[in-house]
Amino acid sequence: MTNAETPTIPLNQKKTIRAWALFDWANSAYALVISTAVFPVYYTSVMPAKIEVFGEMVTNSAVYSFAVSFSFILVALFSPLLSGIADYGGKRLFFLKVFTTFGAIACGALYFFTADSWLWFGTGAFIVGTLGFAGGIVFYNSYLPEIVTEDRYDKVSAQGYAYGYVGSVILLLFILVMNEKPAWFNLSDDTYAPRIGFLLVGIWWLGFAQLTFRMMPQDKKGPLPPSIIKRGYGDMVAVFQKVKENVSVRRFLIAFFFYSSGVQTVIYLATIFAKEELGFETGELILIVLILQLVAIFGAYGFAKISDLYGNRFSIGSMLFIWITICILAFFCADKTLFYALAALVGTVMGGIQSLSRSSYAKMLDDSIDDLSSYFSFYDVLYKLSVVSGTFIFGFVELLTNNMRYSVLSLSVFFVIGFVILQGVEFGDNPKRRKRKIVHQ
Repeated sequence: MTNAETPTIPLNQKKTIRAWALFDWANSAYALVISTAVFPVYYTSVMPAKIEVFGEMVTNSAVYSFAVSFSFILVALFSPLLSGIADYGGKRLFFLKVFTTFGAIACGALYFFTADSWLWFGTGAFIVGTLGFAGGIVFYNSYLPEIVTEDRYDKVSAQGYAYGYVGSVILLLFILVMNEKPAWFNLSDDTYAPRIGFLLVGIWWLGFAQLTFRMMPQDKKGPLPPSIIKRGYGDMVAVFQKVKENVSVRRFLIAFFFYSSGVQTVIYLATIFAKEELGFETGELILIVLILQLVAIFGAYGFAKISDLYGNRFSIGSMLFIWITICILAFFCADKTLFYALAALVGTVMGGIQSLSRSSYAKMLDDSIDDLSSYFSFYDVLYKLSVVSGTFIFGFVELLTNNMRYSVLSLSVFFVIGFVILQGVEFGDNPKRRKRKIVHQ
């Protein structure tokens, strides 16, 4: 829902759509370089193997996983408030600029993160960057109904995904070249390539975002309504009550929470596992992430086709079985060649399970646009909490066992629970059912 008093612009303008999609191009650099490909590996390489935290010695990878958990706890707590501001406060652009600016500056600040003496500086900058990324997405997504008509939601949302994929891969490839050929750039220190990469993410993110800021509808004048906090959190309470009354929706969300905990933890921590357990170098790890990105596109289309033929439960259930297999094989994996194969397998189900989860959920909702908006806000909060759950368990198991392989194996439990609960869900796989126009989450 949009605020009727917010200044509007003509719908379906190509210039506006391109400017909106460019924000995905801008901020996806954070998602790929910082959260997945480069920073997790760099973090564990500059830190000592064990770090003292509150008097206890904790592995550096566990500290990193707890930092991810803490970031998403904060985002989940504030997400309803941010959604309320986006929907009813008329201050989208101001807050989009604030979160983007703080997130980009935090990424740039990681350039100075050079040794364990900067541990809490680097960890804090990563947390702020994550908050900037996740907080900004709330406002970015909420612009879609203001720039295009409903019949173009899917197409324009996909355009944003495409821009984000291409932009982030371009920057990642440049960082890979710097890392593999430092002499070309007169880099004498091994840490320069990733650190310059972090700085470039901040510049890339904030720089390209300016084009988006210029073309989006301007904010409503005046202060925020005093009821905005109550409105945002009130929506979450109302949706929770509705979820309790709908058995299939409730079961699906519980299943989604568990298997999403496993999926998102793999996305955040796979490169650390490859480095720590299998000795992958930075260049090899970046190549793994590129494989994941490419294969994920084909996986999304492939499992969508399977869903058309056999239904959502079969398609998602098949992917969960593959995820369980991945966790078990990763536990025993001691060979780089096998891990490359596992990376391709992860890519196959990573794209499919995220896209089908969203579309499957939409099939179970009623025809009310208001309900659709509220239900997907609730879905987004649940997704963020799943990241907290998965990354915390990963770090906690490693803390108990001093063996990251047991952490990976523990993720299989999330997928098993999700698979079992999923069997009781009615998705409504009726091909004649009206297709939803779901906003890019």
